[in-house]
Amino acid sequence: MSKSIKVVYPPGCKDVNEELGKDELVKRLKLLARAFQDMGQDGNEQYSGLAIMLATDFYTDHPNKDVRLLVACCIADVFRIFAPEAPYKDADHLKEIFMFLTKQLRGLEDPDAPSFKRYFYLLENLSWVKSFNICLELDENQEIFVALFKLMLSIVSEKHSSKVKNFMLDMMTPLIAEADAVSQDLLDAVLINLVEPQKTQHKQAYALAKELLKRTSSAIEPYIQAFFNTTLMLGKTSESEVSNHLYELIYELNQVSPNVLLAVLPQLEFKLKSNEESERKHVTKLLAKMFSEPGSMLAVQNKPLWNCFLGRFNDISTSVRITCVSFSQHFFLNHPNLTKDILEQMKVRQHDPEDTVRMEVVNCVLNVAKKDFSVVNDDMMTFIKERTRDKKFRIRREALLGLGIMYKNVMSKTPVNPVEVEKVSWIKQKVFYAYYQTSNDDRLLVERILNIHLVPYVLEPTEKMKKLLQLFGSLDEKAVKAFKEMLKHRHGVRLCVMQLLEALEQSGPNSPPFLPRLAALARTLPESQKPQEYMKKFCQILKTDQRMRGLLKLIIGSECTCQKAETAVKEILKKIGCNVGHPNFLYNLVKSLLERVAPVMIDAVAIEKLVKHIDQVLNGQSNCLDGVENAGEKSVELLFSLSTCYPYYFRSAEVFEKLLTFLKHDDDAVCDITLQILTNTGGRIQSNHPNIYSSLVPLLVSTAKMGNPKQTKHAIQCVSQICRDKEPILSQIFEHVKKNLDIESANYITSIVAMGHIAMLCPDKFSAEMKSIVSKVIVKDLLMQDRTEGIPTEESWYANHMVSEETQAKVQAMKLLVRWLLGIRSNAQNSGTSTLRLLYTVIIHEGDLMEQGAINKPELARLRLQAGCSLLKLAEETCFAEIIGREQFQALALLINDTCYHVRLKFSHKLHKGLLSMKLPLEYMSIFSLAANDPLKERRVQLKQFLNVNVNKRREFLKQNPGARNKMTAILPDYVLPYSIHLLAHDPDLKSYDHTEALRNIKECLWFLMEPLIGKSEDYNYAFFQRMIESIKQTKDSQNPDDEETNKKLYAVCDVALGLLMAKATNVTLKDVNVEPVLPSKLFTKPDKSYSNTKSYLPKDFKFDGPKKKGIHALIDGAGKHSAEVIMVESPGPVINPSSRSPRVSRKQWEKQNQKKNDSDSDSQNESDKSQSSEEPKKVTRGTKKTKRGLAGAKQKAAAAASKKDSGTTSEESQQSEESEKSQTSVKAGTRQTKIEDFSAKSSSTKEKEQSKKSLVNGAAKSSVKLKRTTTTKSDTKSSDSNAKNASNSRKRQLSAEDSSRAAKQKRSSGSVETDSQKTITDDSPSKLSSQASSTRIARSVHLGLRESNVVKNLHSDLSETETSQDSMSSRLSPRKRQASSPSSPHSSPSSQDASSQPAFKKSLLTRAGVTKAHVGSGVESSSPALSRVTRSRDVTPSITESSQTSSQAGKGDNRKGTSKKEATKVLTKGKQTQPTKPNVRIVRKARTFTNGTSDGDETPETDSSMSPRRTAALTKAIQEATNVAKGSNVRRTTRTRKT
Repeated sequence: MSKSIKVVYPPGCKDVNEELGKDELVKRLKLLARAFQDMGQDGNEQYSGLAIMLATDFYTDHPNKDVRLLVACCIADVFRIFAPEAPYKDADHLKEIFMFLTKQLRGLEDPDAPSFKRYFYLLENLSWVKSFNICLELDENQEIFVALFKLMLSIVSEKHSSKVKNFMLDMMTPLIAEADAVSQDLLDAVLINLVEPQKTQHKQAYALAKELLKRTSSAIEPYIQAFFNTTLMLGKTSESEVSNHLYELIYELNQVSPNVLLAVLPQLEFKLKSNEESERKHVTKLLAKMFSEPGSMLAVQNKPLWNCFLGRFNDISTSVRITCVSFSQHFFLNHPNLTKDILEQMKVRQHDPEDTVRMEVVNCVLNVAKKDFSVVNDDMMTFIKERTRDKKFRIRREALLGLGIMYKNVMSKTPVNPVEVEKVSWIKQKVFYAYYQTSNDDRLLVERILNIHLVPYVLEPTEKMKKLLQLFGSLDEKAVKAFKEMLKHRHGVRLCVMQLLEALEQSGPNSPPFLPRLAALARTLPESQKPQEYMKKFCQILKTDQRMRGLLKLIIGSECTCQKAETAVKEILKKIGCNVGHPNFLYNLVKSLLERVAPVMIDAVAIEKLVKHIDQVLNGQSNCLDGVENAGEKSVELLFSLSTCYPYYFRSAEVFEKLLTFLKHDDDAVCDITLQILTNTGGRIQSNHPNIYSSLVPLLVSTAKMGNPKQTKHAIQCVSQICRDKEPILSQIFEHVKKNLDIESANYITSIVAMGHIAMLCPDKFSAEMKSIVSKVIVKDLLMQDRTEGIPTEESWYANHMVSEETQAKVQAMKLLVRWLLGIRSNAQNSGTSTLRLLYTVIIHEGDLMEQGAINKPELARLRLQAGCSLLKLAEETCFAEIIGREQFQALALLINDTCYHVRLKFSHKLHKGLLSMKLPLEYMSIFSLAANDPLKERRVQLKQFLNVNVNKRREFLKQNPGARNKMTAILPDYVLPYSIHLLAHDPDLKSYDHTEALRNIKECLWFLMEPLIGKSEDYNYAFFQRMIESIKQTKDSQNPDDEETNKKLYAVCDVALGLLMAKATNVTLKDVNVEPVLPSKLFTKPDKSYSNTKSYLPKDFKFDGPKKKGIHALIDGAGKHSAEVIMVESPGPVINPSSRSPRVSRKQWEKQNQKKNDSDSDSQNESDKSQSSEEPKKVTRGTKKTKRGLAGAKQKAAAAASKKDSGTTSEESQQSEESEKSQTSVKAGTRQTKIEDFSAKSSSTKEKEQSKKSLVNGAAKSSVKLKRTTTTKSDTKSSDSNAKNASNSRKRQLSAEDSSRAAKQKRSSGSVETDSQKTITDDSPSKLSSQASSTRIARSVHLGLRESNVVKNLHSDLSETETSQDSMSSRLSPRKRQASSPSSPHSSPSSQDASSQPAFKKSLLTRAGVTKAHVGSGVESSSPALSRVTRSRDVTPSITESSQTSSQAGKGDNRKGTSKKEATKVLTKGKQTQPTKPNVRIVRKARTFTNGTSDGDETPETDSSMSPRRTAALTKAIQEATNVAKGSNVRRTTRTRKT
């Protein structure tokens, strides 16, 4: 301090200097501070020296905090006294002073400290005087402010009073509001307290910062905007501490002062469209919170931003969509005006492909319902309703549980809100609909919801039964069916547990099997809980723990009550134990099991209460079913459902007394259902309640005599069930009804029903009388008489009440015949045969037995339906099934194609029921094949489901019952195929074996049946089916074995089945077949093994469609399929035919037909050829196959020129070839053709145009190519002759003797290479062209029952990928053409190979193709010597044909005898190095290739463009020779394979 400064002390104050001790200094500073405190602002200039002295380093840096505090108080007073001009003039000095004051304010941190009052005075003084405002004039004021703000925000706590906080705010607010600028550091010091973790860890600072921002919002706004502009829009990196919390900060600022963000929020619209997923997610979450805040008007004020936000509901990112959906609940609760916009987006999101998004939709709505159910509207409820059918179980579970909770909350209110009740009225239906799911998880979930939410088991019995009655009364028909099914399943589980306990308690050789019962019980539990594994553990516990075993027996016992069951369940689960936080599969499994078997809702007391409620409903004393139609019938129906599963709870006298009163009720339906209840529960009524029994029997007898047919039926059944000595009572009824068997009697129909049931229950006692009654009364007087004229009508069906009594009597009469036969269970005195003949006559006469024409259509429909159902019922008994003739069975089968819809419907349901119970023989499943003819799609779909269910049921039965394998032919669904083939072979529409239209229909029927059989690869054996069908072709039809036409029909249907098997199968897996298929002896004669029936009996134009492609393959194949014009083109080269049939027209006729067409079509052909050369290459299609482009035009020209040069072709010869092609016309080869112009490529010269005209052979080419047709040299004729030889061989079983002779001549002529090689096609006469075309035409048929062995298939598959892209035509032929040509390839070799070289050469080719003994041994080969099916070798034959020409031309007349095995092996090996091969091609792909003409993705083999013609010829000849070797040894190879 300068010596010139004069220090003046206030009065009463002593000098203060550096030499004073600490205590004395503190004492004097206190006096000084008190003096300054009392000073005013006037006349104090003399103390400026003292003020300057106190601000020196000695005092501000003094080690004693009291000294520093007192000095700070003095300085603060100095600022007050000298205001507005402070005595401190130096800027650096001022900065040090304010930094000193800031540090002293830290003393405010502890309000409980002794010196806190003095610190508070310091704060108050600085705040009041606004001393820190002096710093606004300093250049480095931001450092002071940052230190001050950080200090204030760090020391504030909940102990501070509001006064302290206000002084802090008063001190800080001007420093922002009046400052010229606010630095980023100062912003950070404030804003950091608004975000995590400071927000939660220091809530007082968060509140102080929010209040500070509110006070300074207008001043701080531009700085905040600048900050966000820098970080959000410009994307600049910032050293700010809050730069990583931008979106959280925006949300908090919006809460504090929305005006601060007016310029920031529009920038978020761009961020919503960012390419960064995380950024979009953060912005979406931010805006969702801001928009959904209570009272927020942001959506209204910023509509563009709101619309942009709604677009994020459709974001590509799953997490963004989930964020949007999860915040939707806040919109529903806080902003009803925005609900419509959100609902529109939620409608889409509930069908989101991601299950997490759909789950979030469900949770969103359920949360809204939980918080405020009144907000939930119909649209939101629809979201949950639709998700109950979601494909994911966890979503279905959440939806159903949420609905159950809603229902319980609404219905448990007192009083209930009618509006809310209406809103949840559909929930109970939807819950029970879920029971139609086949998963045990779904079924267990429905049972749990019923016990916990719909009818809470914890209620008192009276209230519980009332709710159950109300629930059942309000269910619709489908839900009632599900409820009954649920009771049935639970009863089945109890039986399984009972049987398991029985097996556990018994031991020894005669004890029941344990593992099958364990497996049966495990199948009733959710698969997710690993039931098989953990049930074994539970059984081990049961074996050792007798107490637990006793509790389980109590639960499933007849004496268990709801209370006992609940206690026992808790004790068992406690013994099992559950580790919280860890998955306990055993605990969950046992819990699920006990939930299914424990009677927590129904016991004897509950049944008594329920019967009382029902009695009140019937008497009109209860309103619990008000508004329910047929309330009495519905309530008794509930009782009947419970009686089927809990008959032992119907044991009290009060219950049976009430049931007696129900019997006397005026409603016939109530009486009828009560009879069924008594039948289920009255087994012990005679011994336990004799008084009630004595009153009940007369009522039953009276009902049986005088009741309606249903009552009579059930009354007789009840008598049979409850009466120990039933014969006297039934005799009394029999005598009475016998007297009423008169058409004029009022109880005529009732008497027929009663007699039928009595005859079935007591066949021995009434057999003699029944025989006479049946023949004289039932058949002659009733069924063979038409006394009533039917009401004229064009309808095919009408309601029951419109049916005449005579028709009703006839229907019951047919039922009587069936019951009578089921009673006697034999064909004694040919009673069964006569009855079957009568029923058969009713069916074939369409219901009019006597054909008098007196019965109208609706009643005829009922009569033939009943006759069919009666036949089905009799077929369930073995003794009658064996005597049903084939004609009778075939007539019965046609009922599924009846003209009346109701007949088809009811007959199919009856058939399905019999098959599902496995009472009907397997052959009756073949009737479903005719279901393909049903005109209604929904019916076909349902019948296909029936068929699938039956197939799966039988497969599962075989898996679960290994002992049933000795009855494989009667159970395995695969054995239905012979029955179906035989049935369809006798289709009335099949007039002859080559009736194309009928065969097409049969193809649909066969595939309808075969699709479920071959749908699963693990159950489908391709070889088994193939061998079965081939075996049928070796037999004759037992129904008429000597009729050639009948047998041909059978063989034609076999060909259709085999074609479908090869064409439609997409998952062919060859398996070893150790069992030879067994054919039904009553359908087929013994197979004749002396010959192989390889002939194809299908029409020449019969085709098989391949399996439908899906996804991208369907798009590719379907593109441009309408753009191809269909024409027929004739070619002098080999005709490659993709059809699987050979032509039935002789060759001479074929030549004559084409010769006539030549003259008329040559002009149009020439015009198309001219236009062809001038058009640009373009993509073409064939059917549904999309072709690809070939090589570029330049490469094509170069290849053609090279081929011309190598072969030595002259221009004269080219001209001759051109002229010969111009004269050609179309040849109908049985396939659709595509315009030849579509396949042409643009030529560069007129000469090349003339030489490049080509012919299109049977189908679309793979790519548009330009083929030069040169003069045919020696190899042309040689190739043609070899193709003729191939054609002759392929038709040797089909052509006539004359055709075979001509084929033999052509075969012999193919050996004269020297002579034939000199021939060229120079004559353009139609006859010669036709002759040439016919000689080269490949046989159109490949027998459907044959296929090439695995060796040849793999060989062709391998070699097809080593072809060269410049091989004339081979690489450009369409997949369909190459595939179709493959059957002929084994016979189209230019010359035969030396026999001595065949084995080694064959071995080398097999090695080249990757075929080993293992490959050969694993395949199933055909022993047929005829043409075989080749699948993957789509390009073998074309390459051989064309390459053989090139080979001969390259040799310039050299008569090549063939390629040696060494050379061929060398070429193949080199080709392998050039192009990688795939030797192991799945047969699945082969089958698809056969049907589609191409494999998946339209693959084509890539070739080596650098391969020379000579090398190409060697390669193709090697391929041809290999196929000849494989073909010639087909039978022997098959034999060796089987031996190996």
